[in-house]
Amino acid sequence: MEKKELILVLDFGGQYNQLIARRVRECNVYCEVHPYNLSLETIKELCPKGIIFTGGPSSVYDEHAPKCCAELFELGVPILGICYGAQLMTDVLGGQIGKAPVREYGKMEVTFDTDSLLFQGNRSTSVTWMSHTDYIEHLADGFKVSAHTPSCPVAAAENAEKKLYLVQFHPEVVHTEQGVEILHNFLFRVCGCAGDWKMDSFVETSIQAIREKVGSGKVLLALSGGVDSSVAAALLSKAVGNQLTCVFVDHGLLRKNEGDEVEEVFSKSGMFHLNFVRANVQERFYEKLSGVTEPEKKRKIIGEEFIRVFEEEAKKIGAVDYLVQGTIYPDVIESGLGKSAVIKSHHNVGGLPDYVDFKEIIEPLRLLFKDEVRKAGLELGLPPHLVYRQPFPGPGLAIRIIGEVTAEKIKMLQDADAIYREEIAKAGLDREIGQYFAALTNMRSVGVMGDERTYDYAVALRAVTTTDFMTAEAAKLPWDVLERVTSRIVNEVQHINRVMYDCTGKPPATIEWE
Repeated sequence: MEKKELILVLDFGGQYNQLIARRVRECNVYCEVHPYNLSLETIKELCPKGIIFTGGPSSVYDEHAPKCCAELFELGVPILGICYGAQLMTDVLGGQIGKAPVREYGKMEVTFDTDSLLFQGNRSTSVTWMSHTDYIEHLADGFKVSAHTPSCPVAAAENAEKKLYLVQFHPEVVHTEQGVEILHNFLFRVCGCAGDWKMDSFVETSIQAIREKVGSGKVLLALSGGVDSSVAAALLSKAVGNQLTCVFVDHGLLRKNEGDEVEEVFSKSGMFHLNFVRANVQERFYEKLSGVTEPEKKRKIIGEEFIRVFEEEAKKIGAVDYLVQGTIYPDVIESGLGKSAVIKSHHNVGGLPDYVDFKEIIEPLRLLFKDEVRKAGLELGLPPHLVYRQPFPGPGLAIRIIGEVTAEKIKMLQDADAIYREEIAKAGLDREIGQYFAALTNMRSVGVMGDERTYDYAVALRAVTTTDFMTAEAAKLPWDVLERVTSRIVNEVQHINRVMYDCTGKPPATIEWE
C-alpha cells in the first residue's frame, strides 16, 4: 500500500501505544509504532510528517529510563509528547521534572488555552484522564503553558515556533473528552497532514503486490476461520487463485456449526478459487484433553496438537514457496516494535514454521488493525457474519469450559452459546457489544424441572463494551433479552439448569474466563 505521509509513534513503554496508533489511523493518517531508540538516521529516512512520544512507566530521572537524543528536536518535525513523553521532552530540552505534591488519577478538570493550535475547537474546560506521580516544575526555554488543572500548573505546554507540544494527560483514551479533537488538531493543524490514507485502495494494491511476489509459486495458509486468517485467505485467493492451499484444522472446539460455515465460504460457495483441506480431528483432540483441567495445560496441548495435524497435512502437499500468516499490526507491535518481528505462531502456541517446508513468509495484513482488517474483508466479498465474527480464542471453547473438556460439555456450551448469540442479534445488539459469549462453569447446583429435582450445570453469560479491549465494562443488557436467553437455555439445552450473568469489568477480571 502506498504511504503518502507518515506519523511516527515512538514507544517508551506505554500501555496505550497501539491505541495512539489506532486513533491516528481513524483520522485517515498512516502511522507506525517503533521503539523509542530508533536511530536518528532511520527517522530521517522515514521522513515523518510528525512524531508522537508515548507515555511510559518510568521517571525521567531513573538511571535506566528510556531516553532520546536532543538532535531529534532539531529536525524541524512536529513532536507531541504524551505523559512520560512530555516529561522526557522537557528534561532533554533543559526543563526540570519533580515529584508531584498531589497524585492525580482519574477524571480531572482541565482548563485549555484556546489560542493553542492543539486545543482549537475545544471548550475551555474538559474532563480528562490524568495519571502521573511526576510533574513539570520548570518548562524548557521557549515553552509556555497551554493547559492546567487545579493541582497541576503544567497540564500541557508548547513551543509553537518549533512545533513542539506536550500534554501530561492521555488524549488517546476514551475517558478523555475531546481527546480525538486534540490529536486531530496535531495531525492537521500542526503537522499539515492530508488525511488521505484510506482502505479503498488496500485490496487492489495488495493483490498486485502479492502477484508480483508469488509469481507461479505455491502458497500454504493455516485457516482457523477467524477474521484475520479468513481475510488473508480471501486476499491470497484473489491474487493467486488455486496456487493457494488452505488447511482448516477442525479440532472440535469451535462454536456451533462454525466448521461447516468456514467450509461453505471457502470451498462450496464458489466465491474463492483455492484448494481447501479440512482436517476433521475432533476425537483426536478430545482424547488429548481427557482429564485435563488446568487452563495453561489445555492451551499447550491444543497448540501442540494443532501443529502436529498441520504438519501432517502440509507433508501431503509437499514443498511450498510461501507460508501465509494472518499477522496484523498489533502482533507486529507486541513482537518487536518494528524490529524484525518474531514469526507469529498459530494461536500463539509457537513452533509452526519449524515443521513446514517453505521458502518465505507472506503477511499481507501486517500493517492493519483489526477494524481495518474487517473493512478489507468486506471489500473482498466475505460475508458480514464472518467479517464481524466475535473475537474467539485460539484454544476455542476449551478455555470457556471450566474444568475437564468432554464432548458432552462442548455440545452443551455450543448450544447455549448459539442461543445467546442468536438472541443478541435478534435484539439488534450484536454490533453494539464489544464481545459476548457463554462459558460453562464447573459448578453444579440443585434445580427443579417439572416435578423432578435436577443437579446440573450452571452457564455464565459474558458481554462487555470496549473500544480497545484493554479495559472493558460489563454491558447493561436489557432484562427482557436476558430473560429470553435464560428461558431458552434451560429449556432447550440438556443438563443446564441455571444461567448467570457476569457483571465484572476489566479490570479486575479479564474478558475471557480462562
